[in-house]
Amino acid sequence: MSPLASGPQGPDTLRPLLTTVLDALRTGAAARGGPLPAGGPAEVAARLREAVGDVLPDHGDENALHTLVHAFTAGAADPAHPLCTAHLHCPPLAVATAADLAASALNPSLDSWDQAPAASELEALVTRALAAEVYPPTTRTTTNPDALVTTGGTEANQLALLLARETHGHVQLVQAANAHHSLHRATWLLGLPEPVTVPAPAGTMDPVALHQALTALPGPVVVAATAGTTDAGLIDPLPEIAALCETHGARLHIDAAYGGGLLLSDRHRPKLHGLDRAHTVTLDLHKLGWQPVAAGLLAVRDPHDLTALNNQADYLNADDDTEAGLPDLLGRSLRTTRRPDILKIAVTLKTLGRQGLGALVDQVCAHAAELAELIHRHPHLELYDRPTISTVLFRPTHATDDTVAAVRRTLLTEGHAVLGRARPDDRLWLKATLLNPHTGPGDLAALLELVEGHTAR
Repeated sequence: MSPLASGPQGPDTLRPLLTTVLDALRTGAAARGGPLPAGGPAEVAARLREAVGDVLPDHGDENALHTLVHAFTAGAADPAHPLCTAHLHCPPLAVATAADLAASALNPSLDSWDQAPAASELEALVTRALAAEVYPPTTRTTTNPDALVTTGGTEANQLALLLARETHGHVQLVQAANAHHSLHRATWLLGLPEPVTVPAPAGTMDPVALHQALTALPGPVVVAATAGTTDAGLIDPLPEIAALCETHGARLHIDAAYGGGLLLSDRHRPKLHGLDRAHTVTLDLHKLGWQPVAAGLLAVRDPHDLTALNNQADYLNADDDTEAGLPDLLGRSLRTTRRPDILKIAVTLKTLGRQGLGALVDQVCAHAAELAELIHRHPHLELYDRPTISTVLFRPTHATDDTVAAVRRTLLTEGHAVLGRARPDDRLWLKATLLNPHTGPGDLAALLELVEGHTAR
């Protein structure tokens, strides 16, 4: 009989399996040899198909765990590799990953208290603490802020628009051209009007254009600002936007999925001045929080807005159970079955503390500044701008867009480096998003050497 992961025998059952997994992680990484498997999509797929063989054989294979984890690792993009810098895809902390194992082994589901007694209380404690980071006690709010756990920024943005719709009616979204694509999709999912998009001429929302749009719209209106764009990591002028929303009676949502991590740093926190004036704020700790996916949150200034999510199913939150004191968890998410992602977050916060996490934020921001300086001094590379957070855009000097695209794809296909792409203006730029605190100056120089060498080639 196949053993279980939990129960009295669970730890002893898992221990040898963990050894197998760790060995396969090591051998798979050695086989890969770099940040990305070489060969491109067709070759990577062929190698994986060969390793997997029959997905559902008549008779089981006792070596399947090692075989598949090895193949999975050999064909992975490793966010811990210093030359893997394309996306907002962080290398998770070891302590957070270990905590996630406990969550998987015990498998609580946060849709009723009797499935997750301790997890439900832990989630309440941690979400309130994180909401207080966004809305500190000195803020003007007269209620206790709260936060919901989500699968990431996309779900959090969708929830923010849902709460706006349920609180104010059929709202009109106003966003800038730099807004995340999930906001436009959320209006479609929620049956809201097509968003009004105002210019972002320097990569951030133009307050003058926002004022003109708010003056022309009858309302109700929700404005979505961004603190950390996906292309260049820029932050909208939050205080000016908040003031305009207050003047025009508009609701304000701030998508801080990327930039929200700056709250952890005393040095960089001032860049988020004005964040606490938003009605809702998206956070995402599997970016500048070093959590395994998923670890998103939506912070809410007024917890009364969350009553829109109330739902009842007698087998999960019967009236007599809630009256007797059993917590009602269904109103904490649009999902029913929901894993305890809060455990890894709680363990990380408790283990590293504010200073430890702030130091990680400071490190990656410093790495970005170092990379920008190297590019600025490089005779054959062009820097887009100094980084606001940890994203750096650059391109080979005098190269065409086709050359920039080809250099990026060649580096990906050969498995040498993982760079993203962005088009903040009329040109294509290479994008390096630095989220690895262990990246060194030599790694940054090596990345630029690869780009220069492949451009010349």
